Formats: sequence, structure tokens, C-alpha cells
Amino acid sequence: MIALMATMAIAANAQKYALIDMEYILKNIPAYERANEQLTQVSKRWQAEVEALNTEAATMYKNYQNEVVFLSQEQKKAKQDAIMQKEKEAADLKKKYFGPEGELFKKRESLMSPIQDEIYTAVKEISETRGYQLVLDRASDSGIIFASPKIDISNEVLQKLGY
Repeated sequence: MIALMATMAIAANAQKYALIDMEYILKNIPAYERANEQLTQVSKRWQAEVEALNTEAATMYKNYQNEVVFLSQEQKKAKQDAIMQKEKEAADLKKKYFGPEGELFKKRESLMSPIQDEIYTAVKEISETRGYQLVLDRASDSGIIFASPKIDISNEVLQKLGY
């Protein structure tokens, strides 16, 4: 029994671990910065479109309030419907661009996936070459309190990617 436990302890100690800092890696990849800038520009343009529709709806409502005493019931209803339609249009456009499966999500996915795939492939190749059983991302794992810089392979990943 003691021999079995000693063997298991030795095997557990023989496992090799490495760390990467994904934020550091991404900051050093120019394509990632360009993709982020593209996303920012697209997001601003789409946000301006949504805001323009919201402003238009607010203006329509303000005009309605100024004219309400002079309008018949049918005219009031028509104006209210038009205002509600414009607000719905703005909400639909916002959902289309910024919703969970919206255009911004799809654009981010199309721009970032190739970069992330390259990083994953580089980490996998380095891990297989050096015999790492586990590679953790220190940028996203708040469970890491301390890690020796000796096991951080972020620069090696960047070199593998050509940066």
C-alpha cells in the first residue's frame, strides 16, 4: 500500500504545468489590435444609427405633446402609433446589432476566432513538444494567487506565432 501511494505521489509530481497570459499575448499581436479597432468603429457607427432613431422618436413625441390639444382622436392615435413604431424600430435595430446573436457578436467572432485559433494551435504544439499536461491562462483565472515566471510560456507562444 505504501509503495502504491509513493508511486502515485511521484507520478503527481512528474506532471508538468505551464502558464500563459492571454492579455499579454493578445496585446502583442497587431492583428488583434486592428480587429479591436474595427469592432470599435463598427460599434460606434451602429450605435449612432440606433441613437438617431431614438432621437427621431423623441422629437416625434415632443411634437405630439405640443399638438395634442389640436388633434382629433384619430390623429392622436395615428401619431401615437407612429411614435411607438419608431421606438420599436430603434429597439429592433439595437437588438439586431447588439443582441446576443447580433451583428456585433458575429463580427467579433469572425475577426477574433482566427487569432484565437492560432494561439490555441501554438500553445498545443508547445505543450506537446515540452510535455505539458496542463496550461492555464493567468489572465482569466482568478484562482491563481502566485505562479513562478519560470513556467510562463507567453513569450514562447508569441515567438511561435512570429511576433
